[in-house]
Amino acid sequence: MPQIESLLAARLFLAPQIVGERIYFLSNLSGQLSLYVMDYGGSVPEPLLPPGIALQNPELIGGYVYYVFPKLGQILLMLDQDGDENYRPMIIPQEGGVPEPAFGGALAASRSHVYPCDNECNVAYFTSESRTEALNLTFQADLASGTLTELGRSAWGMYTFGANADHTRATLGEGYTVGDIVLYEWTAAARQVQARLGTPLAERTADTPARLDGFSAAGYTPDNNGLLLTTTRFTDTVGLGFLPLAADAELIEVVVTGVIHNGVGELTSLEWLRGDYYSVGYNIDGASWLYEGRFAAATHTLHLEHVLCGHPPLAAGVLEASYYDKPGDRFALAFSTATSPTQLYTVEGTTRDRVLQHTRERVLGIPQDQLARGEDASFVSHDGLRVSARLYLPAPALGFSGPRPLVYYVHGGPQGQERPNFAWFSMPLIQFLTLNGFAVFVPNVRGSTGYGLSYTKHVDHDWGGQDRLDHVHAMGLLAADARVDTKRAGVIGRSYGGYMTLTLAGRHPELWAAAVDMFGPSNLSMFMERMPETWKPYFKIAVGDPVADHDFLLERSPITYLDNIQCPMLVIQGANDPRVVVQESQDVVDHLRAKGRPVEMIVFADEGHDVLKFANRVRCYNAITDFFRLTLKP
Repeated sequence: MPQIESLLAARLFLAPQIVGERIYFLSNLSGQLSLYVMDYGGSVPEPLLPPGIALQNPELIGGYVYYVFPKLGQILLMLDQDGDENYRPMIIPQEGGVPEPAFGGALAASRSHVYPCDNECNVAYFTSESRTEALNLTFQADLASGTLTELGRSAWGMYTFGANADHTRATLGEGYTVGDIVLYEWTAAARQVQARLGTPLAERTADTPARLDGFSAAGYTPDNNGLLLTTTRFTDTVGLGFLPLAADAELIEVVVTGVIHNGVGELTSLEWLRGDYYSVGYNIDGASWLYEGRFAAATHTLHLEHVLCGHPPLAAGVLEASYYDKPGDRFALAFSTATSPTQLYTVEGTTRDRVLQHTRERVLGIPQDQLARGEDASFVSHDGLRVSARLYLPAPALGFSGPRPLVYYVHGGPQGQERPNFAWFSMPLIQFLTLNGFAVFVPNVRGSTGYGLSYTKHVDHDWGGQDRLDHVHAMGLLAADARVDTKRAGVIGRSYGGYMTLTLAGRHPELWAAAVDMFGPSNLSMFMERMPETWKPYFKIAVGDPVADHDFLLERSPITYLDNIQCPMLVIQGANDPRVVVQESQDVVDHLRAKGRPVEMIVFADEGHDVLKFANRVRCYNAITDFFRLTLKP
């Protein structure tokens, strides 16, 4: 019988950064995420933090977890406490040490995120959320002097998209919902922000609907005459635009040439590298592509010259992070697939033809032919909308016969995406379930990212509406697949996926023989009341106003339908979760127990909105799989 420890033996290697001939990275080598360094080409990793300090999952933090500033001999570190997400900027020596508060502790009372950073000028940009009111402050930080300069403030978050080379200009975005972004620029001369593109929320009227420009990244041209932007102004799947810095200039479409990939997806990243060179990233059918390209300002074109990720061995998987080492003119990447753990690579050479692998992580004791690669299972939903999905079946080498019981996995977000990513919580679980004889269906229903802004916006103010019907329709289609047994079906999800798990189990109880809810909101009004103050303005628009939309939110809340749940349920929760607090899950458990329903609950005392520590992951994966083995009988 396979053991989850065999899958988890493949440690995580994340967020690489090259400094000289040293590679810095995050890993769970000790059983929890921490910071390490090793020689270029490989050496025994050296810990840079005391063993009791655990770092956060880079995919949750929103910005950098750390950044090395070699001119200062320092590392900037964003530290929370066992998943509570109250990130504080800390400083350690470059050779490692005990973290000390940065900036004299000036941001200690806030929840901060850092991005971008410049280790040539020793400058970083912070967005700091108040813990007591809906207020976000954005700062430019000089790490050499330890000073903070406020750039802007907003109830909606004002995040820095990019800055020019000498940091006298910075572009900031104020976002109300996904895609609804107003672009501002700060200049050192004016020492204040000015709206450049879009209409601020306070200035809108019923006659001026929002234009969804979808700005998300920016890079100034070296001559300081313009700004290269990612935007949905010209294409729903995200493209590039050029904004001349002259007053009242209009955004100009940038034509991208040299694209090699094919498939459904969207442009996801833009980063200035050097001179007129930029990196451009794409998510195509869930797989990562990264190019290096050259921007011609005179013709407003960007030609992609080299593929950095997308060709073997960096193919059909997910690029967790990339870092450009300007002195060495090379890239450091962290990459994984559905069947291969995260590895650290460098891509080098004038034509980027040298791909070097610096780690050799592997799953222990499980042959590759026993792991599930998955197959495309995209479908047309009830109203004609195409929905991307994958079906993972037990590998033939395992010898299972007959229709397999089904585990239906719902990703979080809702504006997220399930991808072939071994670094994320779901993929080891999917593999472990298939090793135990289960089929696992993973849909990216409407509201998911990766398929264009319009697709993502479907779920705004419609949680539990058309997204729910996509799932119901998918179950009907799966019933016709002779390889799966939908009479033995369980549903599982994390965060919003937990919300949908509760919703499906309560509103469509006939579909499920088991359900696993991982920190899912159960009462939307209470969920929004309990969340941090700075998150409330967004959720008030994206989900509903707890006062004005009270009846609607009650109708869409799983708590309304808990009495309908018939199947056994497992509820999993982190004690320090600031997004979905323990009480949210406890309310579900108490209600079901009062009705005599079979329900179990696991609370991890040292976790937040994730399960990261090794011992907890072992317990969590085993508990889920044992629960489905008991209820679905593979």
